[in-house]
Amino acid sequence: MGIAKESLSPAHSPAVGLATRMRAFAADIKISHTLFALPWALLAMVTAANGWPRWEIFALILWCMVMARTFAMGANRWMDAKLDRLNPRTAGRAIPSGKLSARFVLMMMGLCAAGFIAGTAGFWWIGHNLWPLIFSVPVLVYVGAYPLMKRFTRLCHYYLGGALALAPVCAWVAVSGGTALSPWLMAGAVLSWTAGFDIIYACQDFAVDRQQGLFSVPAKLGIAKALWVSRLTHLICVGFMIALGMATAAYSTFYFVGVGAAVGLLIVEHLLVKPTDLSKVNLSFFTLNGILSLLLAGLGMLDVLM
Repeated sequence: MGIAKESLSPAHSPAVGLATRMRAFAADIKISHTLFALPWALLAMVTAANGWPRWEIFALILWCMVMARTFAMGANRWMDAKLDRLNPRTAGRAIPSGKLSARFVLMMMGLCAAGFIAGTAGFWWIGHNLWPLIFSVPVLVYVGAYPLMKRFTRLCHYYLGGALALAPVCAWVAVSGGTALSPWLMAGAVLSWTAGFDIIYACQDFAVDRQQGLFSVPAKLGIAKALWVSRLTHLICVGFMIALGMATAAYSTFYFVGVGAAVGLLIVEHLLVKPTDLSKVNLSFFTLNGILSLLLAGLGMLDVLM
């Protein structure tokens, strides 16, 4: 991978304890950003169960979400360590900066993969639902492969959207043992929502991606045109949100209020980011999208639970 020799890394110093490395790992993968996909998984969970499921199901879904997302982000940091070192925006990440060794991140990936598979086995143990375990390894392969996409396809943003879109589908299968139209419409909304904001985020690396020969929509089209692709992608997301509300009998007033709020947040997101001014990308990417996910899923859950 072109990663610096681990013997030179401060992460191997005896003075650097496990707790310190765990904190560095959690900060590096931004574990709090699990909330992007988690609310969608919980919305699918309560919709599939037509109410709140058994606490064991909820706990397993929460566990599997954290394990899968941590594995995927670990894979991103591990595979992209050389590229991150060459990018001023990412050079301070844990492996390039020497806070963590590549070996430690790989070990954490292994632990999270094992934890995820064990969690999916729990659905079989408590509910005789074998499907989560059957799909556990394919899901890990899919979400872990995202860092490779930018090396050969400009559809990498949509691939990432597909990774997050697995959350509601997998949660639905975990609860019901099957699928329906609603989780796939939800997946369409998550895929296009994620791809849209990832294109905005990638605008920050426009020059570096071109220099390194990496693939992204901004690197191909330029920032101004890429932002239009993002807007069109988010317009498709709104279509999926509306279709989901119309196709799901449990969703009513609260859900559609959430859709209206989501549309407003997406409009603000695009007003904040301009081709000549990317200073508000982090506000657009992290804050507004986190609020959107929590608000829409939370209001949808209210419709089901009340």
